Amino acid sequence: MNVRKKLSASSEDYLEAIYNLVSLHKVARSKDIAESLGVSRASVTGAIKLLSDKGLVDYKPYGYVYLTEKGGKEAAAVAKRHTIIETFFVKVLGVDQQEAESAACKAEHALGSTIIPRLLSFTEFYCEQDNIAAEFKKFCKSKGI
Repeated sequence: MNVRKKLSASSEDYLEAIYNLVSLHKVARSKDIAESLGVSRASVTGAIKLLSDKGLVDYKPYGYVYLTEKGGKEAAAVAKRHTIIETFFVKVLGVDQQEAESAACKAEHALGSTIIPRLLSFTEFYCEQDNIAAEFKKFCKSKGI
């Protein structure tokens, strides 16, 4: 079953937030998820219930939220897409980190499975080619961007 096709961008954001919190703090709490996403705790409760119904998280009210094996795989995939896109924006396009983070958060839900590996490959290629990077920077400067 392909979970990605059945998850909304919002659900993916919740999974990614839980994944990041667990990576940093070993646990995820509703309060921290709400703070991370800038949403209310009531919104978190609704989203966690939905993710639980899909078998992606385990939780008990007022307790910690844990990713299931399936949820962990999906969350890791979302986080990886995010990182690849953000890296492309920063290293190739020269976008500042904060703007790249925000844009990557939106793009990670829209870009398909054939685009992400190509972005990664292009970013790696671009970073290995000093002359291309320098020429692109000069080109952007000449355009005033």
